[in-house]
Amino acid sequence: MIRCLIVDDEPLALHILEDYISKIPFLKLVKATTNPIEALTLVQEKLVDLVFLDVQMPELTGIQFLRIANGKAKVILTTAYPQYALEGYELDVIDYLLKPIAFDRFFKSVQKAQGVLQPAAAPIQPEPVQHQIQQQQNDFLSDFIFVKTEHKIQKVYLNDILFIEGLKDYISIFTPGERIITLQNMKKMEDALPEKNFIRVHKSYIVSINKIDSIERSRIFIGDKVIPVGDTYREEFFKIIDGKNI
Repeated sequence: MIRCLIVDDEPLALHILEDYISKIPFLKLVKATTNPIEALTLVQEKLVDLVFLDVQMPELTGIQFLRIANGKAKVILTTAYPQYALEGYELDVIDYLLKPIAFDRFFKSVQKAQGVLQPAAAPIQPEPVQHQIQQQQNDFLSDFIFVKTEHKIQKVYLNDILFIEGLKDYISIFTPGERIITLQNMKKMEDALPEKNFIRVHKSYIVSINKIDSIERSRIFIGDKVIPVGDTYREEFFKIIDGKNI
């Protein structure tokens, strides 16, 4: 059993990781805290094996935490800011998870941690456990995702998403009631969404198949928005659409 500690100044981020950890049979949560000083005490007393550590915290940054902890526990960094990745790896972190963190990406990361902390046991899990984890992942993704906005982590119900537009280092998620802007790239968002409901149709667009009103040549109409179908994605898109024709 790997003893885990979560350190993040955002309570909702703590809740998400608590939920993820509860789904993994070889992880045990010791503490989830917004207080990095309290967390350091647990690390220095060797009461935990693995720390899920946010980078930007007001009292003590994740990088400062790493330097003080000095290798007394293994660390997986969790942050919305990719610019800290290199420094984190130089300090020997196991992995670097960018928020919003999808469950499948989290599971790959903890498998890597298991390989370091319990090399004789990893990465093989009994088939029923693998099946259980996969089913939990599918159930989680079939309902909602969490995305990091400027001031909070926001729950977004998949059924509310009309389409997603890429804007350089940001993406915009369009729902009937609002536009949600998050620091993320299209590939990570595409991977986090269930394939049966969403499809990439352009380098800058992912659409909800259920929300398409009509298609005219290489243009998709969702409400009053017209979305182009890119050459790279046209064949796969129309293959899926043809499969739904009657």
